Amino acid sequence: MTGEKKKKSATREWVDALVFAVIAASLIRWLLLEPFTIPTASMEKSLLVGDFLFVSKMHYGTRVPKTPLQIPLTHQKIWGTDANSYVDWIQLPYMRLPGFSSVKRNDVVVFNYPAEFEHPADLKTNYIKRAVAIPGDELEIRGTQLFVNGELGENPAEMQFSYDVMTNRNLSADFFADYGINPESYMPFSNGSGYLVMATEETIDQLQKSPAVGSINRRTDKDGLGDPRVFPDGAYFGWNKDNMGPLEVPGKDWTITLDEENIAKYAFTIEKFEGLDNVEVRDNQLFIDGQKVDTYTFKQNYYFMMGDNRHDSLDSRYWGFVPEDHIVGKAWFLWLSLDKHKSMFNKIRWNRFFKGIN
Repeated sequence: MTGEKKKKSATREWVDALVFAVIAASLIRWLLLEPFTIPTASMEKSLLVGDFLFVSKMHYGTRVPKTPLQIPLTHQKIWGTDANSYVDWIQLPYMRLPGFSSVKRNDVVVFNYPAEFEHPADLKTNYIKRAVAIPGDELEIRGTQLFVNGELGENPAEMQFSYDVMTNRNLSADFFADYGINPESYMPFSNGSGYLVMATEETIDQLQKSPAVGSINRRTDKDGLGDPRVFPDGAYFGWNKDNMGPLEVPGKDWTITLDEENIAKYAFTIEKFEGLDNVEVRDNQLFIDGQKVDTYTFKQNYYFMMGDNRHDSLDSRYWGFVPEDHIVGKAWFLWLSLDKHKSMFNKIRWNRFFKGIN
């Protein structure tokens, strides 16, 4: 005699469906695509605040989680709390599944912010920038212009800089909106003489024709005026955000001589991202596990990232190279874009739907 299969209760069916949905969403998020939102203006006009995009994990190969003990579909915190959504009792070695591409020069890449050391590498805050230089490249910035391997770097189509826009009038939000400049991209001077404006060269050319505008000048740091905030030591090298280098981007198996200049350039990267337990710099010499070393061979690839909004971007010019094990994926396409300065249906930027990211 065979018994009849007991029918699931409605509650059990809902629980099973929820568990299945969480597992499916977690697998898709880990293996294939992950949604992200643009929170800052560092990539304008290429990417706008309020853009929603999908990041492909497939292009560069899906990263095996370094921190596996984590609540599904979370990143650092449990939703709505300040409690960590993970425990770091287990830390796996870096591994990545095969992808169908490597990070190419000028790719728009999502990665974990390297200079954030309070979380495991795979749970650091996600950043998005453009990979302007890849392993083995020598980069230099001269008067805001990027050069790679001695040649003019490829400029993003809508790259922005900061400008002093001088005027004796009060310019309204509508005035700036007519030129495609949002409220986060301009600020009045305290003395009323004009505005600091973040804009593309094309927009500046249009502004220059307005009878309301006097002179316009791009803000550029002087060559040789060292900025201590600039990586690796702007004060030592005399570098700033608009004039720096030459600086070679480390690659796996690249061996350097640890002279004073290379220690200044690469000691931080070796100490923080090469998986070594005991690294120390004393008297312009590098010590690993207490032993002085005269050469060093890098264990992984690195990348130099910059925002397209060059004067409003916290990027590799300030905190250094992005290690390969911090790469999350390739920014692929937009699926929604909302303008927070508008209301109702005007908030939706319809022309950005399903736009590819270049």
